[in-house]
Amino acid sequence: MNDATGRGRATLVEDDVEFDGRDAVLLREIARTGSVARAAADLGRSRARALSRIDALEAAFGDLVERQRGGSGGGGSRLTDRGSRVLERYDRLSAAIEATAGVPETVLAGTVGRIDGELAAVETPIGTVWGLHEGVTADDRVQVRIGADAVTVRSAGADGEPTATSERNRRRGRVEAVERGETVHAVRIRVDDTTIRALVTDGSAERLGIRPGTDVWIAWKATATRLVEGVDGAAEEVDDAAEEVGDASDSDR
Repeated sequence: MNDATGRGRATLVEDDVEFDGRDAVLLREIARTGSVARAAADLGRSRARALSRIDALEAAFGDLVERQRGGSGGGGSRLTDRGSRVLERYDRLSAAIEATAGVPETVLAGTVGRIDGELAAVETPIGTVWGLHEGVTADDRVQVRIGADAVTVRSAGADGEPTATSERNRRRGRVEAVERGETVHAVRIRVDDTTIRALVTDGSAERLGIRPGTDVWIAWKATATRLVEGVDGAAEEVDDAAEEVGDASDSDR
């Protein structure tokens, strides 16, 4: 396993529901146009899909959009106070991630097993991991690249393994180190004999009690996992990047 750095992606998570950049854009357009239908049209999305997405988000985050039917004063939509606060939270997290030089990645070497459309199952040191591929075939050697910002950390309580259907990759592990930032903490989680890296907001770290020795569940979507061919040729470059990241981390401590 090696560490590298990649491009960041801000995501808020509540009850296994993710609020990401597409959702932030939708809320901004609703605030600007005063209409779900106009916001969806301007974004090239269907009104039905936009409403369905809002319902899914509100089930986890609470009321985000206030909708009024037409009448003497006309209909329309606007963000609730909660909706504005969620959007502000997302913007603060996005700014914090963009301010970093790069987002850490976990890089695993593996062999392609089953292929299911645009996804492929890869046998790695931590078991089968699903990811997006571009034309790999069975038995190909690949790198599995997992961005730390794509990894969701959850408490390993009495509820057992998380059952979120959107996250195909799930593992139980133990926190081995926490590199604290002002808003976002870089967390190293040991899974078997491999270290997986994750980014956790200060609030989530406090709520989950994230500290060395804490048992946690981690999960990440197959669509957020990249498979890169030519594992042997690319590994040397990743090793160099990992050493640079390690040197920078050592100098900060």
